[in-house]
Amino acid sequence: MPDREPQTTAPADPLRSADPHWQVPASGAARFAWGPVYPGQEDGPGRERLLALYQKGKDKQWDGARRIDWELEVDPYDPLGLPDEALPLYDTPHWRRMGERERAEARRHFASWQFSQFLHGEQGAMVCAARIVECAPDLDAKFYSATQTLDEARHAEVYGRFLDEKIGLVYPVNDDLRTLLGDTLRDSRWDMPYLGMQVLIEGLALAAFGMLRDSTDRPLPRQILTYVMQDEARHVAFGRMALRDHYRQLSEAELREREEFVIEGCHLMRDRLKGTEVLENLGVPAREAEAVCEGSPSLRLFRKLLFSRIVPCVRDIGLWGGRLQRAYADMGVFDLGDAALDRLMTQDEELAERLDAERFAAEEAARTAEVAEAIAEGATEGAADGG
Repeated sequence: MPDREPQTTAPADPLRSADPHWQVPASGAARFAWGPVYPGQEDGPGRERLLALYQKGKDKQWDGARRIDWELEVDPYDPLGLPDEALPLYDTPHWRRMGERERAEARRHFASWQFSQFLHGEQGAMVCAARIVECAPDLDAKFYSATQTLDEARHAEVYGRFLDEKIGLVYPVNDDLRTLLGDTLRDSRWDMPYLGMQVLIEGLALAAFGMLRDSTDRPLPRQILTYVMQDEARHVAFGRMALRDHYRQLSEAELREREEFVIEGCHLMRDRLKGTEVLENLGVPAREAEAVCEGSPSLRLFRKLLFSRIVPCVRDIGLWGGRLQRAYADMGVFDLGDAALDRLMTQDEELAERLDAERFAAEEAARTAEVAEAIAEGATEGAADGG
């Protein structure tokens, strides 16, 4: 097993849900706005910020089939190159009984599970962005959400292609993620797709993407994560902007309802990230799988850091009542409320631009070397002919 060569195409044994279709009955009004007027601020800064974000969304579109180098090889049995200590199974009796082939399969399953949940979350984000286009009360928000819908489609495309072509294994949507998506889509209030998707699901995804982007040494997944995060930075900025203005107008009772939704959503997202279904597919009994995940030091740290984008965003938009603060304290993430969210978002965009610059510089250097080599060969052949 140690001398196994990397593969570009993995064994085709994907896990698929029994029913590939899921229908969520949705309610609420489709709203039309006949002028690009931001509520209460016809020519105010709110409208200017949204229109600037819309322009940025148009300017930053990219093609997942071209910007990402799909020719890069990926070993499906170690697609991320992370240390084994990052796996919940590491140093457990189950791990110690495994041979190298079984451990390689465990690496493949955990990577597949992570990227599969990214895939399902991006499809959910695409549907929620489309709902925002439908139900947002102002045209500027509809403009921006239309660009985000395309962004999310692109993200689902690249995650799906990576799973299908490079890992060959796709996990079904996690039950807790499915629940949060359903709750978000069923609510008839127009701001709930913003809150459920832009703040909770997108915020958590950004943190997960960032941890893997900064940890992996594999070029292809690093490209995918970096370029997706460049888009997500805009999405979170949009959600913060729209909700911050809206929540200033709500009553205490209305704010408490939204805080309850956030608390429930955060519990679902935290519980979603155990990966017990992966352990069960590797032969670990369900009860033991739960205990292994709960006792994993790496998973506990991972689950805490995943809230590094959510907690400061929730605080920023004005949902910071006593019950919500106590819930975050109980989850051990209250201190993340002081995180510098704007700096993180700026960094996400800068890293994508830097990666482009590095790749283009390397490609230009390779082309220059090819031209120089061709010239040198021509000169040598000419000298030989002349001799």
